[in-house]
Amino acid sequence: MSNKVLLIILAILLPPLAVFLKKGVGVDLIINIVLCFVFYIPAIIHALWLVTK
Repeated sequence: MSNKVLLIILAILLPPLAVFLKKGVGVDLIINIVLCFVFYIPAIIHALWLVTK
């Protein structure tokens, strides 16, 4: 449970790091990095979606 809470906090503060810790290196990480460079809020939403699913 506390691991998921930590991932949610990381998803808000540093979305690519949360995605990396949850999914590793892959398509989801690349998508999140691109979203983070373009717009920060969609990157947070994407990271939260991946962490909580």
